Amino acid sequence: MTLFEAIILGLVQGLAEFLPISSSGHLALLQYFFGIEGESVLAFAVLLHLGTLISVFIVYWKDIVELVIELFYVIGDIFTGKGLGTKKNDTRRMGYMIIVATIPTAIIGIVFNDLFKSFYTTLMPIGVGLLITGTILFIAERLNTSRKGIREMKFRHAILVGICQGIAITPGISRSGSTLFGGLISGINREVAVKYAFLISIPSILGSVILEAPAAFKAGVDMALIIPILVGVIIAAVSGLVAIKTMINFVSKQKLCYFSYYTWILGVAVIIYSTFIA
Repeated sequence: MTLFEAIILGLVQGLAEFLPISSSGHLALLQYFFGIEGESVLAFAVLLHLGTLISVFIVYWKDIVELVIELFYVIGDIFTGKGLGTKKNDTRRMGYMIIVATIPTAIIGIVFNDLFKSFYTTLMPIGVGLLITGTILFIAERLNTSRKGIREMKFRHAILVGICQGIAITPGISRSGSTLFGGLISGINREVAVKYAFLISIPSILGSVILEAPAAFKAGVDMALIIPILVGVIIAAVSGLVAIKTMINFVSKQKLCYFSYYTWILGVAVIIYSTFIA
């Protein structure tokens, strides 16, 4: 892997992780056309995920601090007999919704891990996944007119979002797009839906890193790749920050259709290439 390839992969990872266009699908396509073997960049891919997490922490650090503090209040309430207080305040409600959504995601990821890996063996599933991403964004954009806040969100809605996030492990299906879709069709307002989509990415990405890290670093890291890896991770963090800001802006202005058009066009191109050329 060259420095140029590391920069491109880092840039795409950061942008596609948070824009609803599928980072896994784009990275798989780049690795295919660059001729990079998946095993050779496994450690790099794990570190790129950590780079994108940095951007989430930068944008939502206040919310994350509040969630951590609220966790201690929950523990205190439990020990003093006050109960869970699931609707005590918005921060606590958000914390519970994140936990509930993470459970089905984890179950799907663990149970169907081999199935999801099999989708990376050919380009066709990526093309189909991109078409699905465009479609769910198109639908979500036209269905949601609600102004419900986080306290009106039900646990069943969080489970739905968690299932959407789990299915998005499929290459070509966007994680941020799927979770945003789940939030919007559940009736919560756009501001809460996009924040929720990004905050639940934290346990999802961390879980992915924890599962993949042992195999990724088992053989060690080639010292010749240290500089490309560091540059790629920095690029992923910076581009991720830009992507989050862009996503917030596009969601608030109801412009998700632009991502639909892009993923539809790319999806069709990938299917045609896979069918007639590859």
